[in-house]
Amino acid sequence: MKVSILSVGPIGTNCYLLYGEDGDCAVIDPGAEPEKVAARMRELSLTPRMILLTHGHYDHIGGIPGLKALYPSLPVYVHEKDKEMMEDPEKNFSTAFDPAGFAVSPDFTLKAGDTLSLSGETIRLMHTPGHTRGGVSYIAEKFLFTGDTLFAGGVGRTDLYGGDMGALRISLGKLLGLPGDYAVYPGHGPVSTLSRERRENPYLAHYHGPETAEDEQF
Repeated sequence: MKVSILSVGPIGTNCYLLYGEDGDCAVIDPGAEPEKVAARMRELSLTPRMILLTHGHYDHIGGIPGLKALYPSLPVYVHEKDKEMMEDPEKNFSTAFDPAGFAVSPDFTLKAGDTLSLSGETIRLMHTPGHTRGGVSYIAEKFLFTGDTLFAGGVGRTDLYGGDMGALRISLGKLLGLPGDYAVYPGHGPVSTLSRERRENPYLAHYHGPETAEDEQF
């Protein structure tokens, strides 16, 4: 599989196109500029099959209506614990960008351990809350899409609705526990690798475990 990267919106959200040799494509976090996203898909001769959201904040969901207008049957997936956020302008932080707010509903909700299929390959969902209650990371082959859970050299903030530093520590432990190496595609900023973040990210290099023993499998 391959990944094409676009920076969209006023705060540079990373929107990813994950696609196989057959041209089928998953759009990950279309935060804004749907025309730009659609143009890239046309340029690469891709057929969008799904929209996958790492979480429900406005800067990751704002381009959904525009894409749905172009591709009406395109299904939107989000973790079940972030559906409420998508549908509430105060909770999804859209009122910080526009007083009128923004809300959109997913077509399907996901939970820990769910999988999806694209181009004959499996996309696994890992529940990685902390930035939001329904934050997730998607794993496909050796690609790891971490949303706003893990950045190159940092982690997501936890001071917005649904944020929880204790939950984020547990999520970082899950990512640390993944075997081998992955290309890390975060919600903002440059691409990295999990091995580099293990060595250089201060939140991972000095990780001492979560504050609570509670955990869940993927």
